[in-house]
Amino acid sequence: MKFVSFRRYGEGSEARAGAWLPMGIIDLQAAAALVFEDLPHDWSLMSMLQHEADGFGIDAAIQIVAAVVDVLGGDGDGIEWDDPDAINSMLSLGGETVIYPPDSVRLLAPIPQPPTIRDFYAFEHHVREIRAQHGRDVPNSWYDMPVFYFGNPTTVVGPDTDVMMPRTNQLDYELEIAAVIGRPCRDIEPAEAEYYIAGLMIMNDWSARDIQAREMSVGLGPAKGKDFATSFGPAMITLDEIEDKALGDGRYDLAMVVRVNGEERGRGSFADIYYTLGELIAQASRDVTLLPGEIIGSGTVGTGCLLETTHGEGPWLEVGDVVELEIERIGILRNTIVERD
Repeated sequence: MKFVSFRRYGEGSEARAGAWLPMGIIDLQAAAALVFEDLPHDWSLMSMLQHEADGFGIDAAIQIVAAVVDVLGGDGDGIEWDDPDAINSMLSLGGETVIYPPDSVRLLAPIPQPPTIRDFYAFEHHVREIRAQHGRDVPNSWYDMPVFYFGNPTTVVGPDTDVMMPRTNQLDYELEIAAVIGRPCRDIEPAEAEYYIAGLMIMNDWSARDIQAREMSVGLGPAKGKDFATSFGPAMITLDEIEDKALGDGRYDLAMVVRVNGEERGRGSFADIYYTLGELIAQASRDVTLLPGEIIGSGTVGTGCLLETTHGEGPWLEVGDVVELEIERIGILRNTIVERD
């Protein structure tokens, strides 16, 4: 299943959970009456994850989607799927709009304000190339355990949303994949991790390279060099959507591509990750309870940032640039750089 967070134009500002199907985006809260009498008051995607144990989580969402499809005729024979008004009238839920065309709502980051963001450094190609720029090898300690830094959960950006140019001369993107924690977990083993993953998203770990270099020369960071924005979206897909891409060792063969102003700038595969998501989540959960909605980032795929592909020389991103990150099966995460207020 492909889940999104969205806001309805002109109908309040609360984030709502949606299921993105070929027919459109199903508003899960609006359609819930087909299955349930009561739901949590704000059935956002974050609320859905938090209420998994109460029976209002992903399994409940799947039941709601199945009920909508059943009312509309099962396999959809004879239905004009490109006519949302006709579809909504068939559902007869008191005039409530249940299905929206994707371009008629504002998509948000699937988890608009996660409890935490842990971003790892898990692609060997990227680590090796960045280290080589400074005449250094990958440190032996990198192979001993996966390492991460904490991102800022209050500066999350969604798809097709402007990113304000920070105070930097070296703005960069980073093409990553991120896992959303779906159930509380602590001290788990890598083989157990998939049970605790609600889904996967595209992640853009925006970076101010000049600021990052200065702060890390002191021995801390990255922090302020990545404090201003992190993009997620356009959807969160459950792992059953990529079962046929599984390699059997915790990795998935998903193409990853970055474009700037329509020009391809980098390409890799999720299969190239050195540490699996299971290993990342196991490390993150050591001596700590991870909670629903927490985000685990993979780090940058090989060739997934300008620091790597331009050997730190630039040119860097400028105002007006449109950055598109695409990961197979998940979609395209697009942002435009705009002037600072």
